[in-house]
Amino acid sequence: MVQSINGLPQASIRETYDTTPNEVHTQFADSLKNAIEGVNKAKVESNEMTQALARGDVDDLHNVMITSQKASVMMTTATEMQSKVISAYKEVMRMQV
Repeated sequence: MVQSINGLPQASIRETYDTTPNEVHTQFADSLKNAIEGVNKAKVESNEMTQALARGDVDDLHNVMITSQKASVMMTTATEMQSKVISAYKEVMRMQV
C-alpha cells in the first residue's frame, strides 16, 4: 500500500523530483512564451476589431469594447507579473550564499 503525505501519494512526490533543472527551465520558458503569445494575440484581435468598427464592417460596439478591455487587462497583468518577477530576481541576487 502506498502511504501518502498531505494527501498526495508517495509515487507522485517522487515523480516531482525526477525532473531535471533543464526540463524545468524548458517548461518555464514554454509557459512564458505561451503567455506572451496570448497577450499579443489579444492585442492584435483588439486592433483588428477596432479597425473593422472604424471601417463600418462591424456594427457591434459591445464586442469591440469587450475585446479591447480583455487585451488591456491581459497587458496590465503581464506588466505586473514582469515587475514581480524582476523584483523576485533582484531579491534572490541580493542573497548571500
